[in-house]
Amino acid sequence: MLCYQYKQAPYLNVPNPVPSYVVAFRGTITKPDSRARDIKLDLQFVLNGLTRCSRYKAGLQAIEGLVFQVCPSNVWLAGHSLGAAIALQAGKHMAKRGCYVETYLFNPPFSSLPLEKIKDPWLKDGIRYTGSLLTAGLATLVKGISSSIGSITGAATHGPQSNDPFLGLYSWVPYLLVNPADPICLEYVGYFEYRDKMVAMGRGGIERIAAQNSIVSLVSGMMGRDGGAAHLLHSAFVTSNMSPAEDFKKAHGIHQWWSPRPYWHSKFYQLRLSV
Repeated sequence: MLCYQYKQAPYLNVPNPVPSYVVAFRGTITKPDSRARDIKLDLQFVLNGLTRCSRYKAGLQAIEGLVFQVCPSNVWLAGHSLGAAIALQAGKHMAKRGCYVETYLFNPPFSSLPLEKIKDPWLKDGIRYTGSLLTAGLATLVKGISSSIGSITGAATHGPQSNDPFLGLYSWVPYLLVNPADPICLEYVGYFEYRDKMVAMGRGGIERIAAQNSIVSLVSGMMGRDGGAAHLLHSAFVTSNMSPAEDFKKAHGIHQWWSPRPYWHSKFYQLRLSV
């Protein structure tokens, strides 16, 4: 994690607003001194356990301290790859508390198989629809069980549905920068497009439940372990780099985002509060 303080040179004419601080999280480094720790964090991300890791907790503590000192509008978050996942979870945590911190995520990983790689659109949508039905069904079942236990014992339950995961996230819009040639992040494009398609087909009710949950998160919640999937977002501004990539290193690299390109495509996504 790096924290930069912005100090404008007197000869630069930079438009406002600009942040006083940028908190940036690095991605996975494969050098011997950090490889094992970073790979462990990558596995924790897949299992939705990133928020239980010390690197995330230390970063969140630093963000909270800065926001307390200078207010949310003077702090930006940024991250690449694994660092984008950490920044995303930290931004979601702050947003749920009503504190909206501007967040830029470069090649953020998506914790599922890259279904966008499937060429057959019917097969691809069929797999996604099946996943939505399973997730929505399991979420409804878990919520019913939690409510029944609560009514019997007279105690509050702490299942995955005791609090709406989207509470506070509607007005927070992170910026996601992805490359369709990068299998680590490309699923974000298909994920948001599929949500819009479900609403257009009149199945928004199913998708709204599915979009707030993941099967891994639901199972973890039943086991008493907190941790939501990073991609469970209400809103996002997604920029895709549509330029051809020579290889994975180019598609996933941070260098592609150093300056705007004419072949970038941007789109705003937001799941309606009611359908």
